[in-house]
Amino acid sequence: MIEKMTFVQIIKTILKPEERAPQVPQDTKRVPFEFRLKGKLLTPGNIGDEVDIVTETGRVETGRLLQVEPHFTHSFGHHVKAMRRVRDLIKSETEDLA
Repeated sequence: MIEKMTFVQIIKTILKPEERAPQVPQDTKRVPFEFRLKGKLLTPGNIGDEVDIVTETGRVETGRLLQVEPHFTHSFGHHVKAMRRVRDLIKSETEDLA
């Protein structure tokens, strides 16, 4: 079970293959139009579960839980929990400056 407020990635289907525009190339039309989104888990869940997350901008989104503590694959390294806590602390302490 993945704990609430863990940084995760979800995947959400926007359009099913049959809902895609007619001018879309055939190879593209065969697959759903999906997007991946990162945020903090609002309730505990497991990989593959339908979950709600809150994004960096405060938006709440629902999707299938894909990855825990996602990292970039272009050599920025793995997710560092301490850096997320520092970021959140700085953000909370500077809210009134904006």
